[in-house]
Amino acid sequence: MKLQHFNVLLVDDDIDDCLFFKEALEELPLFLHLTTLHDGEQLMHYLSEYSKNLPDVLFLDLNMPRKNGFECFTEIKENEKLKDIPVIMFSTAYPIDLKYEKDILNALFKIGAHYFIRKSENLEQLKQTIHHAITMVLEKEPFDGREKNL
Repeated sequence: MKLQHFNVLLVDDDIDDCLFFKEALEELPLFLHLTTLHDGEQLMHYLSEYSKNLPDVLFLDLNMPRKNGFECFTEIKENEKLKDIPVIMFSTAYPIDLKYEKDILNALFKIGAHYFIRKSENLEQLKQTIHHAITMVLEKEPFDGREKNL
């Protein structure tokens, strides 16, 4: 897989998780440029400001202050200029009610999420999951509307 330049946008309010993600990304055998933002309002401002240079993939945390990932994702998918950005949703949250979790995931995939990732505290597992997700985006694997947890 040969790349000239692949832009990854990470939106996560947890600084430690951002550093962990960056470390995992740096160890991948891909040429990537990472931009990190820390809340949903920053994301939406960034996407409107840099609409001519959109990310190749967006990793979007569900649980953030000011504007959560679900709200941002809905806005992105409703915007003609942004709707084709591959979005990979992720979270550490484990709801006690599994039906509630399933409902959230179904809503995300119905709107057009490409994948959902659970954050991992294991660097090797996180690297593999990120690599797998980016590879799927690079290969433009068609999204068929079914749930795809990585």
